[in-house]
Amino acid sequence: MEEKHAIEVKDLVISYRNLKKTSIKQLLLPSKRQKTDNFVAVKGVSFYVREGEILGIIGKNGSGKSTTLNALAGIFSPDSGSIDLKGHSISLLSIGVGFQREMTGRENIVLSGMLLGFSEEQVKAKEEEIIKFAELGDFIDMPVRTYSSGMYSKLAFSITAILETDIMLIDEVLSVGDQKFKKKSYNKMKQLISNKDRTVVIVSHNISTLKELCDTIMWMHDGEIRKIGKPQEVLDEYVDFMEKN
Repeated sequence: MEEKHAIEVKDLVISYRNLKKTSIKQLLLPSKRQKTDNFVAVKGVSFYVREGEILGIIGKNGSGKSTTLNALAGIFSPDSGSIDLKGHSISLLSIGVGFQREMTGRENIVLSGMLLGFSEEQVKAKEEEIIKFAELGDFIDMPVRTYSSGMYSKLAFSITAILETDIMLIDEVLSVGDQKFKKKSYNKMKQLISNKDRTVVIVSHNISTLKELCDTIMWMHDGEIRKIGKPQEVLDEYVDFMEKN
């Protein structure tokens, strides 16, 4: 049987433009232009993820993990290289992904769902399930600028968890909110990613979580792939490396 890929990444390069330190005088004078330099966060990486596979990405801070994930989600555009999602729908679960602060939680459910590629009718059909899971009560009809960080996280998680896509990208967070909600959200996430038709990419520093959930681990270091393979083998080597450096 031919192996089917859900994600194919080839020669991916992503860089950031950094403004060098400059004085107020230089900022105010048109003749004193700011100098910029480029930081290459991802340096020509290539990999694929099979349909139904759970790929974990690990690496020290600044290794290019989240940048790669954001590129898969379409948030960052690569300088060069390609990302092929094979026509699959995709969602990103990350606390850093924002809502429209002046809009209500209910309005943000619709907006977020449509940004994920669902029709308004499809989102509306799942709206009450999302609201029930989020446990926000009357706050669902209040602007999200009034939300605590925990409430914000609950709503973000609930939208991604209930509006199921073919590919799920998870950045650092597998459970959010208070202790009761943490347990519920973690169990929901395990249920979602255990679906053999769903492809998942998880960025995390949590060794035990990656060992428990992932089929394959990709270790990134300084913007490059250092090793990719079976979880036990790659994670043991990663831990050994981190202890020595």
